[in-house]
Amino acid sequence: MSSILAIHSFRGGTGKSNLSANLATCLGLLGKKVAIFDTDLASPGVHVLFGFEADASAKYLNDHLQEGVPIRQCAHDVTPQQVRHASGKILLLPGSMESDRIAKLLREGYEVEMLNDAMFTLADELKLDFVLVDTHPGINEETLLSTAIADSLLMVMRPDSQDYLGTAVAIEVAERLDAADIRLVVNKLPNHFDKESVRDRVASSYGVPLGALLPLSDDLLTLASSGLAVLEYPHHPWSDGVRALSEQLIADLSER
Repeated sequence: MSSILAIHSFRGGTGKSNLSANLATCLGLLGKKVAIFDTDLASPGVHVLFGFEADASAKYLNDHLQEGVPIRQCAHDVTPQQVRHASGKILLLPGSMESDRIAKLLREGYEVEMLNDAMFTLADELKLDFVLVDTHPGINEETLLSTAIADSLLMVMRPDSQDYLGTAVAIEVAERLDAADIRLVVNKLPNHFDKESVRDRVASSYGVPLGALLPLSDDLLTLASSGLAVLEYPHHPWSDGVRALSEQLIADLSER
């Protein structure tokens, strides 16, 4: 049985894609088979974290959504060596970075039902444990329909006033759509912030569980999205937090 996990934020710049890639890696290090759908098709970026460079014949998620290419042909193996040694696997379904492809998608759109069907199809065909959906930030039809079918929804936010307000709206909308198992991830928490105060504010403001509280890190800034923090800095508090979240998700899956 596979679990679909949507990773969303009200605004860009929260570290959502970075969390998606590192969370997938942690799940893979625990022996799980994972696929990541980069559905932020206007500005795809997950591929950079895995160092994925496609050749001219490679198929992208755009090809499935707009040309009907079978979804399996759009899945690329990006499994790091450490994950492979742990018997895990990571597949990436990237968005195209070509400007004309992005413009075409923005101009013509796509059938959201095709995207949702593709998640279930790939999970069934490849016997995946987890499907992670890196969403487009904000509130729009594509994102809302994807989060509505997910088994879990991670809302990623930074601890600033705009994110506090925007995240409250996004969570309220998700709850009205009966989104399942909503959890909050506070990312980029400055060191001078009191963690317990942030926990209390989150609990009183949103009424959903706190999945992780991840610190702002100079090490991650130095990495600059050019690699996977949980592999480069495995003992860092940020990596510890993502690893704990992955263990929590696996435990929840085993209870279903």
